[in-house]
Order: sequence, then structure tokens, then C-alpha cells
Amino acid sequence: MQRYITFLDESAGVELTLPVTPAGYEWPHEAVIQQVTVDQMGDLNFFGGRRMGSTTLRDCILPAQAYPFLSPGAGTDPWVYLEQLERWIDGGTVVRWLVSGTPVNTAVLLEGVSYREQDGTNDLYADITLRQYQAPETPVLPVQMQADAQPVRDSATGTSTEKRHTVSAGETLWGISRAFYGDGALAWRLAAANGIANANLIRVGQVITIPPLDQLPAEPEHPASARISDATTARYDADARRWAMQLKKEEAYYE
Repeated sequence: MQRYITFLDESAGVELTLPVTPAGYEWPHEAVIQQVTVDQMGDLNFFGGRRMGSTTLRDCILPAQAYPFLSPGAGTDPWVYLEQLERWIDGGTVVRWLVSGTPVNTAVLLEGVSYREQDGTNDLYADITLRQYQAPETPVLPVQMQADAQPVRDSATGTSTEKRHTVSAGETLWGISRAFYGDGALAWRLAAANGIANANLIRVGQVITIPPLDQLPAEPEHPASARISDATTARYDADARRWAMQLKKEEAYYE
């Protein structure tokens, strides 16, 4: 079955079908897996959402001659095809990429196109790189307004009423609390505000709500695993070239 590869600019009603279907194409379907190292448990893997797809359509022929294998209605001016692709690239235009007879129908941005002449026919051979597009969701945060219509800012968080922070690799709640409140010891209260049972366990990509300081809940009782971690001392044995960990005797028993 003959496949046709089409780009469709829905907003402008412009459609471009490649005049010659490439010999092959690929489109990945992948998930983002975040790995977190947890004390006494080792490495844990967490689902972090779906990864956006990307691909490069290689050796796409933009013909200068009327070959019998061209797609129906195809033109023979390769520069017309190239100009349209470049307009979409330069304008950051979101287009739909469709492959006939398949489920491939997705919004993409054209990242780039490289082209060349290689056989003396004046045909262009183009490599077209695509990246899947998803419209960003912008959260709407409530803002308290004074009589002069200026937003009321919380001095501790530096934001209106509350803020959201996405955890990056290597971050801890202690560091996030210190960055927003100037006090890392507020990590457990921040954990409670986000329904996190153990302030030591957060993962990359997790979204943390940062409320104003006066809206932080009281510090909860630490779970046993955290209390044991707090009561554990570590020292490096240079002769044995290894770390030794020991639970403090006076805090070794927990209800």
C-alpha cells in the first residue's frame, strides 16, 4: 500500500504532501523513567510521564522532473517545497504530521531541514527533523489585590499567595525550603503541605507547591525511617577505604 506523508498547517489551511514518500520513517513511543536513590533502599524507578517524540525523515526527494513514481498532484519545482518547509521552521509554526493508512497524526514543530543536490538531475534531497509539540498548560494562581490594584507579595516566598516548583535532579526539600524560605529546617512543614510523608523522599519531575510561610502547616511527626536516618552517623575508614554507618545507641530504639 502506497503511503503518503503530509504536513498540514491547520491555522492557514496549507497542506504539503511530500512528492516522493521516503524509503522509511520511524516514530518513537517512550516514557520518561526517573531514577531516585533512596537511603537503605537503593535505586527506585518512577514513571515521569510520556516523552515527546522526534524523528528525522531522511533522503526526501524534492523532484525537478516529472517522474512516474511521484505522489498524485506533485509539482516539479523543488524550491517551492523547500520554501514552504523553511517558512514553517522560521515561524515556529505548529503543523500536523500525517502518514496515510497509519495512526500517525500528531502535532509537530519542524526543527530543521538540510538539503543537497547529488546526482546532476537538479533534484533536491532533504532531511527533515520533526519534534512533537504539546501546548503548555499555564497554571492560574490566585492573587490578592490591594486598593491600588498591586498584587500582595509574600516576603518569604516572593510570590503571590503560593508558587509551584518542579524538582530537578539533585534537589532536596531541605534545599528547596532554604531557597524559598531561607530556612532548610522548614522542609518537613513543606512536605506536610504537599502530602509528602517523608521529606527525604522526593523525585525528579515532582511538582512542589510553595505556600506562603504563614500558611505552612505545623511540623508533623517524622516517620520511623526518617528518625532512624537522622540518628545514623557515618564515618569514612581510610584504611579499609569504605564508609561505616552506625545507629546512635541512645536513639536506636523507636516505638
